[in-house]
Amino acid sequence: MSIHIGAKPGEIAPTVLFPGDPLRARHIAKTMLENSTCVNEIRGMLCFTGSWEGKPVSVMGSGMGQPSLSIYANELYRDYDVQSIIRIGSAGSLQESVKVGDIVLAQGACTNAGINRRRFSGLDYAPISSFDLLQGAWKFGVDAGLNIHVGNVLSTDSFYDPQPEMWKNWAAYGVLAVEMESSELLTLAASYRRKALGILTISDSLVDSSHDILADRETGMTSMAEMALSLID
Repeated sequence: MSIHIGAKPGEIAPTVLFPGDPLRARHIAKTMLENSTCVNEIRGMLCFTGSWEGKPVSVMGSGMGQPSLSIYANELYRDYDVQSIIRIGSAGSLQESVKVGDIVLAQGACTNAGINRRRFSGLDYAPISSFDLLQGAWKFGVDAGLNIHVGNVLSTDSFYDPQPEMWKNWAAYGVLAVEMESSELLTLAASYRRKALGILTISDSLVDSSHDILADRETGMTSMAEMALSLID
């Protein structure tokens, strides 16, 4: 057991799918995994372990934002010897070409948070995804006929940004979407010499607010989870 995860040694698989919402983790476990068992309930951050096509896999909520994800990702890599963490979450589009319902693969992740500035004594660090996971996800998306984009995303610490037009500056430099977790995940994977990838379904658009994704969310999240599951070794 770690401080925030109550699973026993061996109860968490080498690959972990990481949605933000623990209830989404439960939904994936119950509808997509075989023989899934709940191995953590501390603070309601549910973790389930089962199998996909005979391969062991766990799915666990990360919570919202980089501080929450950092706690769980650190303990998964450090205390449970997890080899790969694949974030599956939602994001807001910053580009006209990235439509609601599309999938974005976070090749890299910018951030407006201060955590990496602290790590690197005020300097900037550019966290990137694991290439083999990125390549595998891209191939799955192309073969499945999904609308898929690869590039930079922004991991923000402010869901309700006090500078609501700041996103336009990131968009001008080609950043595809905004979310709240990927930068910290990719940074931690690098520090532990492990693997990580952010797979993001576009749930809304800062460029075009006319489309309501709520009716489409379930389908989008299922496609994203299937993509992540296809990457298990």
